[in-house]
Amino acid sequence: MKYRFKEPDGTVHDKTIEDTWRRIAAALSAPEQNPDVWQDRFYKALEDFKFLPAGRIIAGAGTARQVTLFNCFVMGTVPDDMAGIFDHLKEAALTLQQGGGIGYDFSTLRPKGALVRGVGADASGPLSFMDVWDSMCRTIMSAGSRRGAMMATMRCDHPDIEAFIEAKREPGRLRMFNLSVLVTDPFMEAVEQGAPWDLKFDGQNYRTVPARDLWDKIMQATYAYAEPGVIFIDRINEQNNLAYCEDISATNPCGEQPLPPYGACLLGSINLARLVREPFSEAAHLDLDELANLVPVAVRMMDNVVDVSNFPLESQAREARAKRRIGLGITGLGDALIMCRARYGSAEAVALAKEWSAAIERHAYLASIEIAAEKGSFPLFDAEKFAAGRHIKTLDSDVQQAIAEHGIRNALLTSIAPTGTISIFADNVTSGIEPVFAYSYTRNVLMPDGTREAEEVSDYAWRLHRTIFGEMTSLPDYFVDAEALSPHDHLVMQAAVQEHIDSSISKTINCPEALDFDAFKEVYQEAYALGCKGCTTYRPNEITGAVLEKSESSENVASQAELPLDAPPAKPKDDLDSGGVVYMTQPLNRPEELPGQTYKIKWAESEHAIYITINDIIQDGRRRPFEVFINSKNMEHYAWTVALTRMISAVFRRGGDVSFVVEELKAVFDPRGGQWFEGKYVPSLLAAIGGVIERHMIDIGFLPRPGEAETAQAALAAEGGGGASASNEAKTRRIVPHQCPKCGEAAMIRQEGCDLCTSCGHSKCG
Repeated sequence: MKYRFKEPDGTVHDKTIEDTWRRIAAALSAPEQNPDVWQDRFYKALEDFKFLPAGRIIAGAGTARQVTLFNCFVMGTVPDDMAGIFDHLKEAALTLQQGGGIGYDFSTLRPKGALVRGVGADASGPLSFMDVWDSMCRTIMSAGSRRGAMMATMRCDHPDIEAFIEAKREPGRLRMFNLSVLVTDPFMEAVEQGAPWDLKFDGQNYRTVPARDLWDKIMQATYAYAEPGVIFIDRINEQNNLAYCEDISATNPCGEQPLPPYGACLLGSINLARLVREPFSEAAHLDLDELANLVPVAVRMMDNVVDVSNFPLESQAREARAKRRIGLGITGLGDALIMCRARYGSAEAVALAKEWSAAIERHAYLASIEIAAEKGSFPLFDAEKFAAGRHIKTLDSDVQQAIAEHGIRNALLTSIAPTGTISIFADNVTSGIEPVFAYSYTRNVLMPDGTREAEEVSDYAWRLHRTIFGEMTSLPDYFVDAEALSPHDHLVMQAAVQEHIDSSISKTINCPEALDFDAFKEVYQEAYALGCKGCTTYRPNEITGAVLEKSESSENVASQAELPLDAPPAKPKDDLDSGGVVYMTQPLNRPEELPGQTYKIKWAESEHAIYITINDIIQDGRRRPFEVFINSKNMEHYAWTVALTRMISAVFRRGGDVSFVVEELKAVFDPRGGQWFEGKYVPSLLAAIGGVIERHMIDIGFLPRPGEAETAQAALAAEGGGGASASNEAKTRRIVPHQCPKCGEAAMIRQEGCDLCTSCGHSKCG
């Protein structure tokens, strides 16, 4: 349903899965001199789910649609000026529209409160612009049925790093982003030594903090909220094959592809579970001969994607074609280990994972060398500099010699993605390098009409074992799921495979809820010591909930809520309660009667009062706004109030977290000046309407009351092993500026009965 090729009128081109494989094989063989020969070879690689191209390729190849076949991108470096920032926002929107997820490093933006030269105002800081990106992403449906996904990174020495770490403590904020801190080697050394750490921007030191305190803040946030993740950025750059011609400061949304500005992420996975012979017997083994035949075909297929894909931006096309990086990885590792009688995380499993990943790496590099001899190396290939790369020096000597003689087609070749949906597509093998999460569970699948259908999903290896040995047979001890594994079991598997991956790995370290804070911190220290390029953990708790929960009726049955594939691993409970993500396809049905409330606004410039009626609906046991009506005798406002009513109601009826409507309305300012309304300055009539909607949402429980989030945060921090942050403890009363109607800067303050702009001097009294 997700990947088959259908026309908008319902005409089905992919009547069978074989039709899908033929479509992909035909599209990707087009660049070859003998396309018919390669089409047959590509089809055989795809057949029986042995090689799984990433979802964008499966959905888009051969359809003639204006979509990209690259899953994710890192966007260009965000300039520290207003025009450049919004140029990059436009680029992000265009990329999301074609189906690509995006990554951004926001470390390039000056910190909050820094002077904006030329306008005499203080900067609002990176997080304020991240909010803009988040709002944009909420409104854009990516191509097909895939929602937009974004990664935001920030350096550990940026002055706003503490605010970045704590951003997701605020319910509903930055929900379209994954967040990761760029951790440097000097910072890790400062943590180990208990040294001070400077927070600086553009050569200016803003303040100095104890490195261990900052590290603890990162740990407390991810302990409680599963974010931010940690990226060991110096290690990534040092081990990059292209260190001589690029600098990396961001990754794609799931972290398996560290990329330079405008870098593109092309993914595909070898399904190890399909290559196991004589499963569950003492002679069980992975067919290394078939692996040796399969990998070169997969590399050639992926290399051809670079030539046939559309790109949202020309800068992305240039970057991809100059380096031709691909990310060939694996999926089904957890099932393959079970079928080979090896317990995930054991010494035997670590040895097998190393053997298999080393074989894939070797065959991938040799295949790329062979294609280079035929078609040429990637344009930015420099034989001497490439050979000096730290990862290249770990390859077998014959591979290094072949690169020196023939060059290489692809700058980087290996990466391991989470393979969320394609692993289910391939008969529900385990995802990426993850273990089995649950042998059988119910998955609530979001349908195109907005409804949900419960589907029973069972693990591939578990099903195969029952087929061979019978349903009543007890499971051997090598059958182990994520709940039974220690964090160390996860880490040693990630580290073992990372040795043979030239990009990175998307991996979640599952931690038991009972794991104490000190032990949790040791997980990240161990990840760094083992040579991992990043670390992401997930610990279920009352705030985040659990993605998979065992049902009461069976130990082997779990329940899983449908989440965006590239979304953060967990969301605060408050955010989930306000309404799950609902695809914008079909509005919620309207009952004949709805409860509601009418509010009256008397705006100074309007002769007649304005009445706002908000009706609600009960969904998932929660009351939520469903529609809005705005009425007034003043005909001057008639057209825009009707338009506003229709637009807001349309958004409300689509479901999901619609609280962003309030923020968008409250941000509107009137160039003629605002008014004092209910004891505070409101920059426009639209902002006043936004305030009314916000008050209504709070009254019905859709939004938390002011102060509730902070109270919950303080309690959570105390439980998590540390008190509230110093920045929260030291809050003092201050004047909050509003937007000036004359110059547009957020520099308007109330002083001695007048509104005064500290930027341009404009004043308004009364």
